[in-house]
Amino acid sequence: MPFPAADPLRTPRWRQALRLLPTPTGAPFTFGYLLVLLATSLFARYADPATVSALLHGSSTDVAHLADRPLLVLGASALWIAGGPASPYAIAFVVVLTALERRIGGLRTAFVFLVGHVGATLATEVPVGVSVAVGHLPATSLHRLDYGISFGLMASVGALAGLLSPVLRVTVLGFVAMTLLRDLLAFTDPLTDWGHPLALLAGLACLPVVRRWAGRSGGRTPVPA
Repeated sequence: MPFPAADPLRTPRWRQALRLLPTPTGAPFTFGYLLVLLATSLFARYADPATVSALLHGSSTDVAHLADRPLLVLGASALWIAGGPASPYAIAFVVVLTALERRIGGLRTAFVFLVGHVGATLATEVPVGVSVAVGHLPATSLHRLDYGISFGLMASVGALAGLLSPVLRVTVLGFVAMTLLRDLLAFTDPLTDWGHPLALLAGLACLPVVRRWAGRSGGRTPVPA
């Protein structure tokens, strides 16, 4: 005799909260990636400062590095969390990528992340290279410290938003849009500040294929508002 299906309304809240966290079986890509980010964060905190600085500068996706070794720095730059594991980006990474991976799978989540990370990086750094080449910017603009997961995260937010219920989708996108607008108005880091909305748009552009993926994997059930 089959057991009755568990009523999600009677599921303890702590079990529901646990679903926000990645597991080796439920969200292996996010879980593995998180372990790497925690390792690099611990290294950045406790290792020799000179060594950490050299690695961060060597991982920077500035124009000079992209022209010299693009694949290496595009990969290495995504292994660090700007601000450390307690930063808002780190917390959002866990929640957003776990939710997205549970709906479309690990490899597809990695694809969306890479679209944002690579696309927004090139969209912001290539114009800098062109501007230096034509004399509109000084040569020092070719060298800047730029690393982190934020572009990939923004693309994942955009992709996940299309799988949420309408009310929650508007809430998430509205909050993110207001945050990005605030950063643009502050204008403290123009390249990164413009890269974030571009990455978000890249994730939204992935929605047609993301929704098909979610439908095939049975994960397109909207989250209740």
